[in-house]
Amino acid sequence: MEYMSKEGYDKIAAELHELETVELPRVKDAISEARDKGDLSENFEYHAAKREQGKLLGRIRFLQRVLEFARVIDTSKLRSDGIGLLSKVEMTNLGTGAKLCYTIASLHEANMAEGKLSIKSPIAQAILGKNEGDEVEVKVPVGTLRLRIDKVSR
Repeated sequence: MEYMSKEGYDKIAAELHELETVELPRVKDAISEARDKGDLSENFEYHAAKREQGKLLGRIRFLQRVLEFARVIDTSKLRSDGIGLLSKVEMTNLGTGAKLCYTIASLHEANMAEGKLSIKSPIAQAILGKNEGDEVEVKVPVGTLRLRIDKVSR
């Protein structure tokens, strides 16, 4: 079971719907069209479409499993004592002085470009349960980071 936001759940459900209703029929049509061209053993279009269908079916199965085991978080029931899932955290890297701002998200919602940090990442694991003013050391692939938690919000 994996907890996620309603927004994240809806985004995954929309992607699954798009794949099943638009992309899969498009690929099936491409396979049918390529099959009609004759000899399949040397038909590049047919083999490319079959590969694309395989990738698409794999992604569909993956998304179905994610949604099957997902539980949408009721944000009104989240604890406010300490950092947890869906917390927005502003921090300072004490080594460089750089300011960081992340929202702690589920594994499937994580997206660094959007400032969503996976709850399973080393930084998130180090700050879970911490509060404003706390300092933590985090071992990351490039070494050890020293972070100060400046602000926590939901």
